[in-house]
Amino acid sequence: MSASDTTLPPPSSRATQTKAEKDSKSRGAGSAFFPLGYKEAAQQWVGVPYMPHYFYNCETERFSLTQHSPQWSSVTPRQAERNVLCFIPYLREATADNASTSSQLSDLANADPFGHRVWRQTMVPLPGKDRALNEFSIERVGEQADDTLVMLHGYGAGLGFFYKNYEPLSRVPGWKLYSLDMLGMGNSARPPFKIHAKDQQGKIREAEAWFIDALEEWRQARKIERFTLMGHSLGGYLAVSYALKYPGRLNKLILASPAGIPEDPWAVNAAMPEPEESAYGNEFTQDQESIVNRETPEGGANTAFIQADPKDKKAVASSIKSNSSPTAGKTNNINGTNTKKDTAPPRRPIPGWVSWLWDANVSPFSIVRMTGPLGPRFVSGWTSRRFNHLPPDEKEALHTYSYSLFRQKGSGEYVLPYLLAPGAFARSPVINRIQEVGRQIIAQSSSVGEIQKPLREAGFPIVFLYGENDWMDVAGGYAAEEKIRKRVEQALTDPKRTEEERKRENGSAKVVVIRRAGHHLYIDNPEEFNEVVRKEMEETKEWGRRMRREGALPPLPPVED
Repeated sequence: MSASDTTLPPPSSRATQTKAEKDSKSRGAGSAFFPLGYKEAAQQWVGVPYMPHYFYNCETERFSLTQHSPQWSSVTPRQAERNVLCFIPYLREATADNASTSSQLSDLANADPFGHRVWRQTMVPLPGKDRALNEFSIERVGEQADDTLVMLHGYGAGLGFFYKNYEPLSRVPGWKLYSLDMLGMGNSARPPFKIHAKDQQGKIREAEAWFIDALEEWRQARKIERFTLMGHSLGGYLAVSYALKYPGRLNKLILASPAGIPEDPWAVNAAMPEPEESAYGNEFTQDQESIVNRETPEGGANTAFIQADPKDKKAVASSIKSNSSPTAGKTNNINGTNTKKDTAPPRRPIPGWVSWLWDANVSPFSIVRMTGPLGPRFVSGWTSRRFNHLPPDEKEALHTYSYSLFRQKGSGEYVLPYLLAPGAFARSPVINRIQEVGRQIIAQSSSVGEIQKPLREAGFPIVFLYGENDWMDVAGGYAAEEKIRKRVEQALTDPKRTEEERKRENGSAKVVVIRRAGHHLYIDNPEEFNEVVRKEMEETKEWGRRMRREGALPPLPPVED
């Protein structure tokens, strides 16, 4: 039920017209880019409701007009997050009240067509000062969970953005689902972010470790042996870094529009100037409604890749990459025609002031905080386009949630210039490391005087997901798939490998493009996205059953002290 369904005195048409005129005047110039008016932005910033305030009740699943005119300041980041999570159907929060008797358990199970599922939200403390991760988990009550899915959000985002994925993904029996706010982002703890290294490679390692060490500490706290890790954008980049630093812990990697795959020499070499062009600007200008709700497919950035025959995909991917360069426009695709209009993610010049702010570590969220009462208006420039394909209630909740995250104390956001150059090009490209994912030495504990042969990982599946209109280039995913495939062939034909090692070989890679979706494919087309991920979860579960049955599960690293 939307807020407009609440019984309120209907305004006259003249009053409505007058209000619209006032709203238009209050927004002023630039309202097409920043639709939230100056007055409304200032009221939201200081804590005065700029519109009748509706509160979503998770239990009744209804919006109601508040009786006490609460202030915006009462909508804490935690409450803003819960208001988004309340849009998740069927699932109920695990409390003593709703799980105290067998009859209540039965009632809850009957209300959920996919089984009895409950969610919990916890702050998981980590070693050190001011270090804790905000955790959202879902379990299927009464079932044994043999598999675990862990979800990581992108840069500056939070676990609330996955609200359309939690219920569908938790339908798969035998799985427990965790979603985490990365350290220094979302509603996790925000300790000071400091880098002590002086050289570029040292800065990269230290910046990656700041996040992935926290993820490993969380895994240890939760006593999870192995899991499937899914990361979006920067979360995908860091998921690869985790797999390389902490081998033996993953069953599968699902990378949703991952950042940092392709190599740009301008970003890698510290002695060269920063990149001059990028498709990163599309994150702020792309209109999701035109992508998600268009009546006929017009051809997104990765459409040609979708439609190509398997034998032609390499040529198409190369064509996409070529057309993203400044010299694009020639007949250079497999059909001899120009594909820039239909396939290339637009690359725009990076203004000098943007590069300066980027390298000076002035994050977008710093600007939100510095602009004070204009902060909500500034954020509306992104949320109005990012969520304009969603129902009004969800758009409102997501805008409030986004602003509640962006205005918080700066912490993990300051990682940006250490890992990515202006335009979101990686300082240490994933394409140069991806073939070693799942191929690391697993540390082995040994008795005194006993020498054990080092065990190496035997690979695991890596899935690359992109949106049809993704500003992340699918060619990077395809190039990574090729490198992984060659690494698998090398492992299988290596004469030094034993028959047992060949039997354990599990490396593979695939690229999947989600239709009617952009960079945030999990919320643009959640139905298709969830279907793809569920299939991957079911395949992983079947692989685990087969390995347990054959006694061929990969070895685990030693237990931590």
